[in-house]
Amino acid sequence: MRKPAKFLTTASAIMMLLGAAALAPTAAMAVDEELAAKGKKIAENRKKGNCFTCHAYKGAHLAGNIGPALDGIGKRKTKKELYDQIWDATAMNPNSSMPPFGKYEALSKDEVKAVAEWASTL
Repeated sequence: MRKPAKFLTTASAIMMLLGAAALAPTAAMAVDEELAAKGKKIAENRKKGNCFTCHAYKGAHLAGNIGPALDGIGKRKTKKELYDQIWDATAMNPNSSMPPFGKYEALSKDEVKAVAEWASTL
């Protein structure tokens, strides 16, 4: 019987290490639960964020479909990317239909930070 090639053993070990590193929690992934709860209230407030008008996410009542679904967004984007998107989506995409909530002062910096914190939990 043949022994497995050394390359395959080494490659498997590297893949296991990379997989473990990707799953290891980091300080950047820590969630401020109080800030996230505040962000959820802002996001669902019809006079503030009103996110569910355009976005679907778990628990959204009568969600819209103009924007992408937000479920899993916290795994795809960093809090900084979420903040920037909420602050001014047109900075990355001039044709975005998402209102620039921060740029037009519909939300304050602290409110945008709270909504980004909440979105990072989705």
